[in-house]
Amino acid sequence: MGEQGPGGGRKTAKTAKTAPEEAPEQRPAARPTTKKRTAATKKSTAATKKAASTKKAATAKAAPAKKVAPAEKAATAKKAATAKKAPAKRAAAAKKAPVKRAPRKPAHAEVVATNGTVAVRNASAKTVAAKPPTSESRTALVRRARRINRELAEVYPYAHPELDFENPFQLVVATVLSAQTTDLRVNQTTPGLFAKYPTPEDLAAANPEEVEEILRPTGFFRAKTKSVIGLSKALVEQFGGEVPDRLEDLVKLPGVGRKTAFVVLGNAFGRPGITVDTHFQRLVRRWQWTDETDPDKIEAAVGVLFPKSDWTDLSHHVIWHGRRICHARKPACGACPIAPLCPAYGEGETDPEKARKLLKYEKGGFPGQRLKPPQAYLDAGGKPAPPLAAG
Repeated sequence: MGEQGPGGGRKTAKTAKTAPEEAPEQRPAARPTTKKRTAATKKSTAATKKAASTKKAATAKAAPAKKVAPAEKAATAKKAATAKKAPAKRAAAAKKAPVKRAPRKPAHAEVVATNGTVAVRNASAKTVAAKPPTSESRTALVRRARRINRELAEVYPYAHPELDFENPFQLVVATVLSAQTTDLRVNQTTPGLFAKYPTPEDLAAANPEEVEEILRPTGFFRAKTKSVIGLSKALVEQFGGEVPDRLEDLVKLPGVGRKTAFVVLGNAFGRPGITVDTHFQRLVRRWQWTDETDPDKIEAAVGVLFPKSDWTDLSHHVIWHGRRICHARKPACGACPIAPLCPAYGEGETDPEKARKLLKYEKGGFPGQRLKPPQAYLDAGGKPAPPLAAG
């Protein structure tokens, strides 16, 4: 049986099937595809980021600038400066770090003095720098050293080599013989030697035993005989019988070192040089011109204190003073003309009369010496004047 319709009639199945469908506009919209959804999402994200960026920029513009405290600013600047200087400090430290090198045996050196510095140059490129041994400034040291030399020049105006010679050959032989003996003893010996062997050719061909007998009074006569005969042969074979006038040639001769070479160069050829003998070494250390002990280093350290033209005369002044007044064991401080300038004043006899008795040259009566009386070095109270600073 069918259902009863509104009009009382039955609603059949056919009528239900033919009922009208919903209108198309009432259907739900179709879902978009995946590709379209991705594009829409990207567009929305970009818009969101743009809006956020615009908002952030507006906020930063509106916000007031942060004030930096002066202390914080100074600390930051100091930190930056320290960081900037760090590489320079490391480079300076690396530069100052000593570099260990294998020691080399120095060859014969040459003294070179330029612009207040001095170096001893040789085959091993060794350099020696001069330096004051005390707290005295370099300028004060130079002034005091030159003043001492001027005072000694007044006392010993005719200072010269105390070896008798007539030519460079006789001077080089006499200087070799003066080792470990006095100049007086050499001067007593050389007249007989040069009378028998006047030239290098004669001495080169001499009988060693005969030469030994002549040189016996000088001490070490066998070694000295070997040296003078050997240097005579070298002069004949290498230099035509003439004494060379160059340092590098002289030091190649048997028995000839830098001291002998400078004696010959300065007094036979007029070429300046510093003669560092035992007297010179003792006095320059006593005067605190240098604290070096090696002769080459002493030569370099003293050479820079004086003009090169003064070197030869300076050597004579110092050596003469060492032989006559400033003795090794008991210097005559009370009669010394440079006592006010000497840092070692008082090491010897300070009483003027007792000190005068120690002056060796007064006995010999060497000509050309002017020594002031002891009273000239006394202060107002009658006592020896103490050392003074160089003016």
